Amino acid sequence: MLTPELLPDVQRALADAGVDGWLLYDFRGLNPIGGDLMGLEGMTTRRVFAFIPTLGTPVAITHAIEQTQWKHWPKQWGREVYSSWRSLESYVGKLVAGKRVAMEYSAGDAVPYLDRVPAGVIEMVRASGATVTSSGELVTRFYATWNDEHIASHEHAAKIVAQVAQDALRRAGELAKSGKPATEYDIMQWILARFKEAKLFTDHGPNVSVGANAANPHYEPTAEASQTITGNQILLIDLWAREEGCPYADQTWMASLGQPSKEALDIWSAIRDARDAAISLVETRIAAGEPLRGADVDDAARNVIESRGFGQYFTHRTGHSIDPRDIHGSGPHLDNLESREERMIVPGVGFSIEPGIYIPGKIGMRTEVNVYVTPKKAVITPHEYQRDLMIV
Repeated sequence: MLTPELLPDVQRALADAGVDGWLLYDFRGLNPIGGDLMGLEGMTTRRVFAFIPTLGTPVAITHAIEQTQWKHWPKQWGREVYSSWRSLESYVGKLVAGKRVAMEYSAGDAVPYLDRVPAGVIEMVRASGATVTSSGELVTRFYATWNDEHIASHEHAAKIVAQVAQDALRRAGELAKSGKPATEYDIMQWILARFKEAKLFTDHGPNVSVGANAANPHYEPTAEASQTITGNQILLIDLWAREEGCPYADQTWMASLGQPSKEALDIWSAIRDARDAAISLVETRIAAGEPLRGADVDDAARNVIESRGFGQYFTHRTGHSIDPRDIHGSGPHLDNLESREERMIVPGVGFSIEPGIYIPGKIGMRTEVNVYVTPKKAVITPHEYQRDLMIV
């Protein structure tokens, strides 16, 4: 939420971006970035705007029947009240006509997690005489970054998630050897019980997939459709959890039930080396204070997998933003495949690194760590991440 204390930093960033202001918009949650930054609370069913000028006082445009929702909007800031569409458009025009304004807009939908404002609203703003540009770097800095509390909570969750994952893989192996093998769903429920004991929360999942099921990156077992985990198979566990209100820890761990095949080892070494190439690039550039785009990191990981002959089977981006609100957040993603992620990785952001190889109907493998960026260092979690394929 924008506050008077934060306003000077925002206005300096607006000046650096060469815009006259940041025009926030929301309608029924279409743009959660705008709604959160405006501090709206309660049921909002009408269009709302707020203009944060590079110089001067912010002004909100609010609907007459929804005033209590603005109780967090600072009293010293301006507020216009409208009822008709004519008055709404008039207020917008008075605020932004002739100005260059940033909005949650991505040309050509290049970055879908940023492209939150409907085309019709962009047309309305442009018709008022304004020039619209992307607020991407502003969203990164003032919406997607972590504070010290977020970092501490993530570190705590990451340690637990890593231990639960390794214990779950070992448990699956032990049960397979005992002659009373578990199903994917059994292990899924066991993981959820461990999260509950640790007071960690998750929105869904985890993904426990054995054999060919792991070739589906978003597979999730159910009680009705779940494969038994037996020997001589590859097992993937993708799990994520957090303390309430703080960033997720999101990891993927791999094991072989029995000795792995040469193909499995080749695939494992490809994704591990791709992950490590991405980590090395991030660590080196951040330590040197050099610019780094999310797309650059995706390229670094993808080049390794392509060089090993598996390029056609790496079918998703290398990593996603993890912001304080969402596991798939609104900050920069590591992506030059699904979208054109040109935003910079800057201090305060967090994200996953998770290259994978998926051969349909046969085998799937992925390795995943998380990163949060400080002014001089990129920190990898969990600190002891997977180097070798576990054999259980």
